[in-house]
Amino acid sequence: MLASLTGSITSFIGNHGVYAVFVLMAIDAVFPAASELVMVYAGALASGAFPDEHVVLFGHTVSTPVWAYLTMVLAGTLGYLVGSIGGWAIGIYGGRPLAERHGRFLHLGPERMERAERWFDRWDDWAVLLGRITPLVRSFVSIPAGIFRMPLGRYTLLTIPGSAIWCFVFAGIGWGLGASYTHFHHAFDYVDVAVVAGAVLLALYLLFRRRTSRLSPRA
Repeated sequence: MLASLTGSITSFIGNHGVYAVFVLMAIDAVFPAASELVMVYAGALASGAFPDEHVVLFGHTVSTPVWAYLTMVLAGTLGYLVGSIGGWAIGIYGGRPLAERHGRFLHLGPERMERAERWFDRWDDWAVLLGRITPLVRSFVSIPAGIFRMPLGRYTLLTIPGSAIWCFVFAGIGWGLGASYTHFHHAFDYVDVAVVAGAVLLALYLLFRRRTSRLSPRA
């Protein structure tokens, strides 16, 4: 049986708390890592929704719910910032040749690179700030920003508020859910099913398309 994607993420946060949020958000700055779920769960944990789980920082339990919430938000924001700078560095030192050679591994194939270029052409520097608060787009901004040679200072200044807004909002949702988070989490089981079903359908479609192209007569 396939392990629950959401269960793995929430278990990681439950076991490692602040540090797990930092790591997952750093990853999400370059590769999609369910940052919405990460911060919602972090907010619920900070609210005291889980009796056996607490926000612990440097070996000390953050007992005040408000400070626990702010700690989780800060961990998410800083983690995302670190990951964003790492992604920018990959882009600026690897350039377009890196994207062309390893685009599939970096989730930046030709089509995504074209979309990213149009995004930056349309919004200029604000593409970073807007990208950080736009679902799906937010994980595909860091490396292109480096490839397009955006200055690090400006890039960082636009990344911080965008990532902070994202973390505050979704952690706030988790805080508001509190003990009701369990029902919210069960709803994500359907997401797991949808992801697996979508992957299977896509694989079948690509296989069918490939076989059709081989069988079709060449001009």
